[in-house]
Amino acid sequence: MREDSNTEFKREYTADIKKEVMAFANSGGGVIYVGWDDKGKPYPLSNIDETLTKITNSVRDGILPDVTMFVGYETGKNGIIVTVQEGTHKPYFLPEKGIKPSGVYVRQGASSVPASYEQIRELIKLINGDKFEAVRSLAQELTFTAAAAEFARCGVEFGENQMRTLGIVGADSLYTNLGLLLSDQCVHTVKFAVFNGAKKGEFKTRKEIDGSVLKQMRSAFDFLSLSNNLVATFSGLDRIEQYDYPEEAVREAMLNAIIHRDYAFSGSTIVNIYDDRMEFVSLGGIMPGLRIEDLFLGVSQPRNEKLANVFYRLRHIEAYGTGLRRIMQYYDDFDEKPEITATHGAFMLTLPNMNYIRPLKVKQRQKPQHKDILAYLQDNPFITNEIVRELLDVKQTRAYTIIREMVNEGLIVKRGFGNKDNEYVLNR
Repeated sequence: MREDSNTEFKREYTADIKKEVMAFANSGGGVIYVGWDDKGKPYPLSNIDETLTKITNSVRDGILPDVTMFVGYETGKNGIIVTVQEGTHKPYFLPEKGIKPSGVYVRQGASSVPASYEQIRELIKLINGDKFEAVRSLAQELTFTAAAAEFARCGVEFGENQMRTLGIVGADSLYTNLGLLLSDQCVHTVKFAVFNGAKKGEFKTRKEIDGSVLKQMRSAFDFLSLSNNLVATFSGLDRIEQYDYPEEAVREAMLNAIIHRDYAFSGSTIVNIYDDRMEFVSLGGIMPGLRIEDLFLGVSQPRNEKLANVFYRLRHIEAYGTGLRRIMQYYDDFDEKPEITATHGAFMLTLPNMNYIRPLKVKQRQKPQHKDILAYLQDNPFITNEIVRELLDVKQTRAYTIIREMVNEGLIVKRGFGNKDNEYVLNR
């Protein structure tokens, strides 16, 4: 016999035997002969029972997840034969080192060697598939201060049972990538850039937000609120106020960028703010099989179902697949509409600044009395002050004020000159 990818010889017990067991469990299985020298010749153990106890304790206490169900022991007059089957909860690792090269061993030829990060990712994919949020996190020393605070703020329990139910902790009692995203140690960030003008050029300010995605959500809303200016204009005696962007549209856009991006990419979510628009750029294109127009029909295929469920539990989103439709509804009465650009690896949602091109027109068109007059003029050739008074059931002075507002806004015009009845028609 000789050592190979499935065979290992040990003259005696050493603490490193757990690395050999782990390597076989992470690979295709194998056999360890304890009490044989490197050439495969017997080298009898002085105390077989004591050595067996040391081996079993080392395997039980020194490897995570529990690998004991895949390890068998057979004793003989010369030593101990340890049979290791390929495990089903790879990668197995040293708890004191964690899921990284120094803590994960695989079999390579006749040696047990540290696994590379790429090998570790492949081991995880083989067991958990490609669903990022369900995969075991490479980082296991996680804390959840920000997440616990957000759950408490929303009146939702956040204990061990909830962490298992939500998928923060997997069946192997280890943190998943969902846990990593919600943890204080989350490696993904949101970057903001505010530019002078309508093109990339001079920066006004930059900001990067890290930590739990729940903390990122709160901090992002605060920053975007500071960048969403409230503009006030007077029409006659009426003061009309309007934000650059509908607050709910900004909220939905930011939530969409955080919840639905592809976290398998290490890059940041980007928000660019120009004078005329706000861009939300997230990694990961539209899910396979869907088109942009499908999104506006309410079709929902979340990339991160468990993360979306967390935000749903916290009541930050109302229902799956409705966010983009609501964003469009906020721009119903505005000439400029939000735009979506999608490539294979990225998704960008652009919100137009409502105060940049046609300031205040939205708010004015939204007035119910203006809409009633416009609807009347669709079916009638003209309208007068007296007709407005009767149509809206208002006093003569108020009817006159409403007409002047609509004239100032360019919605209607006076018909002819010197018209004693003051007839007004649509401004076509």
